[in-house]
Amino acid sequence: MPAPSAAEKVAILTTGGTFDKYYSVAGEMEIDEPTVGPILDLAATNLDTEVRSVVAIDSLDMTDEHRAQIAEALEETDARRVVITHGTDTMPETSEFLRERPEAIKGKTIVLTGAMQPSCMRLTDAPFNLGAAVAAAQLLEPGVYISMSGRIFEAGSVAKDRSRGVFVAK
Repeated sequence: MPAPSAAEKVAILTTGGTFDKYYSVAGEMEIDEPTVGPILDLAATNLDTEVRSVVAIDSLDMTDEHRAQIAEALEETDARRVVITHGTDTMPETSEFLRERPEAIKGKTIVLTGAMQPSCMRLTDAPFNLGAAVAAAQLLEPGVYISMSGRIFEAGSVAKDRSRGVFVAK
């Protein structure tokens, strides 16, 4: 497959998770508006992006019904390069769900990413992970991948090591 043109759009689908969490006035962690746009603005990219919120939930609450909504959003976008921000607890399950939906992913490079700390915090991995995922989506062959912990994994070959807070090959 030829390398994508500089003007090729990257769709970014958001699903909530830690990436978009913040501490409310009541001291509770809540999911806020997607933070992808402001992060990309700070990075001064010249990408053509389309940001769409699909769901806004903690990934521990993610069901196959929510995953089907993500698959539907993938089918609806005309972008061949897609990044999905997702909570880290069930990201591997969602990547495998999508991999098993050839009609939703046909000809597309889909990269899921997330954050161990909310993007609104001073010490967060969110901007790094988003940047790595956007770059990966532009460089990888069509398929479903996870970009976390400075690595790229194919769907079905990754697990979250909760004791260390990183993603590892399984």
